[in-house]
Amino acid sequence: MMPTFFDSTADAAEASEALRALAHASRGFDQPAEMYGVIGDLSSGMRSLRQALDQIADVHERKAAHAFNDDGSHEAGMRDALAAAEELRQAATLVDRAYDRLSDGFIAAGRIAWHPEPAVEEAAPSRWVSVVFLQGEEADRPLRILGELGHVDAVDFLVQWDYGDETTQAALENGYVYDEPSQGTNDRVALSGDYALVVNPHVGYVSLLRRYTEPEAETQAAKPVGISPVQAGPELLVSYSSPGVPERAELPAAKRDGSWFEPAKITAAKQSRGLVL
Repeated sequence: MMPTFFDSTADAAEASEALRALAHASRGFDQPAEMYGVIGDLSSGMRSLRQALDQIADVHERKAAHAFNDDGSHEAGMRDALAAAEELRQAATLVDRAYDRLSDGFIAAGRIAWHPEPAVEEAAPSRWVSVVFLQGEEADRPLRILGELGHVDAVDFLVQWDYGDETTQAALENGYVYDEPSQGTNDRVALSGDYALVVNPHVGYVSLLRRYTEPEAETQAAKPVGISPVQAGPELLVSYSSPGVPERAELPAAKRDGSWFEPAKITAAKQSRGLVL
């Protein structure tokens, strides 16, 4: 007679409780090195679980002659006993596969040397491509949105000029690529995700740029594209997206309440989105 894995149902309940405790404790390991020993214990427990499933399946088969259903049918009881044995053996096979994967994970974990401080990884180099530049009457609507609703809504309006790769390629070909969103003396910059909204309230223009990460192969050998904008003027920011841009125009004298990026009419929900100057 094969030995059973558990001496009693009490042992099974104790093992179940131990697994629940482990699941709770493993949600927050402070010391990563501790995980290696836990994986080893789980691996050992997996082998025992596989053995237990096989042995319980054997009992269902050997004791099938004693099986009845609630209505007293031996035929039905024996059929269910054999079905249970088959399912238990299938479960044991799946546990076998899980054990193999767990063993591979245990070996990989054993090769890790945990350091107290995280590695400092260099961010992928990125620049800014011009999406659209508007001034004069063309800039009135986005400037009005900016003043009434805030920079996020202004960005959402200007994003309609962004055609993805097409916009990027056109900016690269025309030299509208910059290390920083703006270097103008009176420019104000607000970030929203991968976009930068550049506004000069004194001159009356608005520009939208998008963060561009250069491919690794190009990053190593490529030369800077075009000329970086200078403080003296916004002309260098003019984008292919606005070919008919009018001459620079002064902003109307009427001043909106508050600053450009903190208008008086902005709602609490808009304020919660944040602002980077």
